[in-house]
Amino acid sequence: MTSLLRLTPAELEEALTALDAPRYRADQVLQALYRRCLGSLDEITQLPGALREGMREVGLTLEAPAVLREVASDDGETTKALLALPGGSTVETVLMQYPRSGRAPRSTVCVSTQAGCAMGCVFCATGQMGFERNIPAEDIVAQVLHFQRLLAPRGEHVTNVVFMGMGEPLANYDETVRAVRQLTDPRAFDLAQRAITVSTVGIPRAIDRLAAEKLQVGLAISLHAPDDALRRRLVPTARPNSVAELLDAGRRYFRATGRRVSVEYALIDGVNDSAEQARALARVLRGAGVHVNLIPLNATAGPFAAPSRRGVREFRRILNEAGVNATVRIEKGAEIAAACGQLRTDVDAASGTGPAASPVRG
Repeated sequence: MTSLLRLTPAELEEALTALDAPRYRADQVLQALYRRCLGSLDEITQLPGALREGMREVGLTLEAPAVLREVASDDGETTKALLALPGGSTVETVLMQYPRSGRAPRSTVCVSTQAGCAMGCVFCATGQMGFERNIPAEDIVAQVLHFQRLLAPRGEHVTNVVFMGMGEPLANYDETVRAVRQLTDPRAFDLAQRAITVSTVGIPRAIDRLAAEKLQVGLAISLHAPDDALRRRLVPTARPNSVAELLDAGRRYFRATGRRVSVEYALIDGVNDSAEQARALARVLRGAGVHVNLIPLNATAGPFAAPSRRGVREFRRILNEAGVNATVRIEKGAEIAAACGQLRTDVDAASGTGPAASPVRG
């Protein structure tokens, strides 16, 4: 069985041509998938019944994810959905909206690329799950379309996609890149490449592969420490020289794409947030041309906590005064366990009793 969301426009045309359908039928299907966001083959009523039946016979399918739970933040700007994907995985995905004066809000979907994660970050709820399986490209795309169906009745549209949900995108490299190409193809979802950011905790060779794809997507490197010893405590799968290797890969990415790289740094009270560590991070990053996103740790089931606001401001001040561009990320949805590092799915969470459990919206 092959989901229609997996096929590029060219592959879809080829599949329908093999069924003796005229070429314009592919355009009708693409409109149904990416403009009308239909969720089943039966809903594409522009197609003759015989063609739809023929598509089924050759294994072409279309199935929207089942919503197991959906919850909204108090301000209504963040929505988290627990989805049972057609491919058999269960993931959490998040819509974050940012109001803009006189126009529709910026609507960013944070997608998951794996069920669980093998990187083992000790402060991340997903890392605490362990790894279950990779998510195929069509199920990554389906997460975006899920929220587009929610936005369309409001006259709004998904404006950005960040590969920052559950899992390590570059450990599921081929499916991540296929999803990016589907989302940015002018005949498919038609999102600007610069509206997409891929986040990685650190696979330098995969960063180099991504640089060679000739895409204009943003790259965010999750560093979290100024030195290798501390980074290996926080990210047990990190290589011995991962700080230098990742920053070197980031420089190569910038040279190949012209896109400035972001460094993500989760601030953890008493672990990596001291003034000395801020100065060490400034020395490591000076001249690298990166932008640092400081992320005060969001609560998970682990023993770690965020530093004080004063501590966060001081850490940022040290970086800025050393010539390193740094800002504090405005986190959204922490009260519904939808913020950075909080996504988790397990039996308890799905039933509404686990560490990520939240009241059902409505």
